[in-house]
Amino acid sequence: MTSPVATVPDRRSAKPSGTSGPVPRLRTPRRRHSADKPRRSVLLTVLTSLVLLYSLVPLLWLAISATKTQEGLSRSAGLWFDGDFALWDNIAETFTYGDGVFTRWLLNTLLYVGLGAGGATFLAVLGGYALAKFDFPGRRAVFAVVIGAVAVPGTALAVPTFLMFSKMGLTNTPWAVIVPSLISPFGLYLMWVFATEAIPTELMEAARMDGAGEVRTFFRVALPLLAPGIVTVLLFTMVATWNNYFLPLVMLKDPDWYPLTLGLNSWNQQAATAGGEAVFNLVVTGSLITILPLVAAFLLLQKYWQSGLAAGSVKE
Repeated sequence: MTSPVATVPDRRSAKPSGTSGPVPRLRTPRRRHSADKPRRSVLLTVLTSLVLLYSLVPLLWLAISATKTQEGLSRSAGLWFDGDFALWDNIAETFTYGDGVFTRWLLNTLLYVGLGAGGATFLAVLGGYALAKFDFPGRRAVFAVVIGAVAVPGTALAVPTFLMFSKMGLTNTPWAVIVPSLISPFGLYLMWVFATEAIPTELMEAARMDGAGEVRTFFRVALPLLAPGIVTVLLFTMVATWNNYFLPLVMLKDPDWYPLTLGLNSWNQQAATAGGEAVFNLVVTGSLITILPLVAAFLLLQKYWQSGLAAGSVKE
């Protein structure tokens, strides 16, 4: 005669009395393993810190030096303040020195950036959209030309551009800086790649089936989806045009058409000329004023640096 074996009720299948139907199984909490925790890399942290120092130390030196007088720049340490705080006096003198020529240089730079960088962005958007979404003969040849143009530095084209503009009588005019700035091979390539992934073909076909033409499809459907790429190309071309030095140096002779880069360099070279006045404090202050619009542009436009705006717009 065998004795009955005691059985332990299974808690997963047990159900309280008075209830019917299956009882849901309780989910045991998942234990967090050490492998799930993010691993920290000491080498990566050190390298990131070095890059951060490399980027911030020049800005810190520029901000501190802008608070010093001409004499204070030579008698104090580079990364520490002088006894005389002259930031506001330096800013006022920068805009009034030389009959206010700094303001003219600032307006010239805004003109070159507005027409040059804005036009280059618009042309890059149109070209990138067409190359990404339309098939036409010679498309591969255009791709090869664009890639080759990206590899050519702008300084290598400055002298041929000067000779061409000289024959057309456009040197020493704003057009000598604006027209070459309208061409941005890198911006075109970037918009080409971005438009290929950002604009679903199904959306364009749906817009055409609803009776929208190509122009309306571009401005109402494609353009909003290209906003992150447009902002990226705009910032790249704006920085390139704002910091452009060699092209205006070759094209311009009249100081009234100088951009900020060329104008501040002319102030910097005054001390080396016979009887020239050293205004290094104004050069430093002008350089600080010059980078403020770029910093403001990056801070204001960073919210548009988003990806995946077309995600979920097409039902698979």
